[in-house]
Amino acid sequence: MSECAFRGSRRSLLQASGCGFGYLAFAGLSAEESRGAESSLTSLPPHHLPRAKRVIFLFMHGGPSHVDLFDYKPRLQADHGKPLPFKAPPNISAVPKLMKSPWEFSQHGQSGLWISELLPEVAKHVDDLCVIRSMHSRGQSHGQAVCMLHTGSDNFVRPSVGAWISYGLGTENQRLPAFVSISPPSGHGGPRNYGSAFLPASHQATTIGSSGKLGTVRIDNLDGEGPLESRRRQLDLLQSFNREHLARARKDDEIEGAIKSFELAFRMQETAPEVLDLSREPKSVLDLYGAGQKETDNFAKQCILARRMAEAGVRYVQVSTGNVWDQHGNLKDGHEKNCRAVDRPIAALLTDLKARGMLDDTLVVWGGEFGRTPIVQGSDGRDHNPQGFSMWMAGGGSKGGLAYGQTDEFGYFAVENRVHMHDLHATILHLMGLKHDRLTYRHAGRDFRLTDVAGHVVHDLIA
Repeated sequence: MSECAFRGSRRSLLQASGCGFGYLAFAGLSAEESRGAESSLTSLPPHHLPRAKRVIFLFMHGGPSHVDLFDYKPRLQADHGKPLPFKAPPNISAVPKLMKSPWEFSQHGQSGLWISELLPEVAKHVDDLCVIRSMHSRGQSHGQAVCMLHTGSDNFVRPSVGAWISYGLGTENQRLPAFVSISPPSGHGGPRNYGSAFLPASHQATTIGSSGKLGTVRIDNLDGEGPLESRRRQLDLLQSFNREHLARARKDDEIEGAIKSFELAFRMQETAPEVLDLSREPKSVLDLYGAGQKETDNFAKQCILARRMAEAGVRYVQVSTGNVWDQHGNLKDGHEKNCRAVDRPIAALLTDLKARGMLDDTLVVWGGEFGRTPIVQGSDGRDHNPQGFSMWMAGGGSKGGLAYGQTDEFGYFAVENRVHMHDLHATILHLMGLKHDRLTYRHAGRDFRLTDVAGHVVHDLIA
């Protein structure tokens, strides 16, 4: 066999290998590592001047009780034990008997906002909080409501909020992903809550930890072997096979997402370890958040990592608790334990962002998939309530010291200045410089958007 023939055969062999074990490697990783890549590895222009450069979303998985935290209801306290004076929504197993909050409320700050004694540290920042007391959503079950919160749909597979922001704005740091989800929920939709659905796979989140637990602070499958130059050559060879496969396919978002994800992963090998290294934080900062202390350690480290990610240029960072807020029973012990775990770290995050001059252009969003009923379930619990609940924003152009909207006098239904989940999503996008009705993606013959065919920007929430 001639040398030229041999070279041709060797090339064919490598190509075959690329479509064999090499292709299997890239195909498998396209479902896992592609969560971290951006569409173009560059920053994209916003639709209008943004108020926020980044979002940190603090997800309280399970549904915290608004009538025990941010929505003080004197009538509920006074009518404890009495029947609910109107019909409860369907699919509720709670007894229609009113149950007061076990905790005292008091007013705080110059704004005089009412906050429960469960959150004494967060209460110190009340003048930075824009508390929305009239949220309502779709989904009586966790699976529906969690997906509605994350994707704008309670039943269809749709891109998550972070994926839409990644698609709309690209990355601010070419060596880090635009979207990171820290300890995301493994249930109630699982990967749907940080996925890209029909958007290019490069817009999925890079995940760290799972189900509310951070564990070892690392990104799976990121570490490479051998010298950097050798890894670059290996990647170039693999990418040449991938691009040839893409050329044959002509158009394939999954292949494109894998190509971009591999490129980003290579760049991240130099930058990400430094960002993930919490030992670089001074002891004063670790102590501020409560890192190293049993009750607060896990969520404290998540919040510190979120700040480090935001500081390094990640556009959308989500921090999640486990599904711990779902107190169908044992409300008092459950909510007290949960608040002890998150109150200090959340307050420290706001303090830290402000001290670094980042709160002005960092939008912090807090909330769960729904609230809880003002009527009792069992002897001492509350059922799911998507008909009316509270969420809050801070920084990033939101209006601090504001309590917006109202539920009824018992806290069951949003009745004044109602804010649907689509409205909240539209407002978040607006603060990031994106028009929710222009941020669209063509799929299956129609234009899709995060807010579907609904939603409006709530300008009253914007400073």
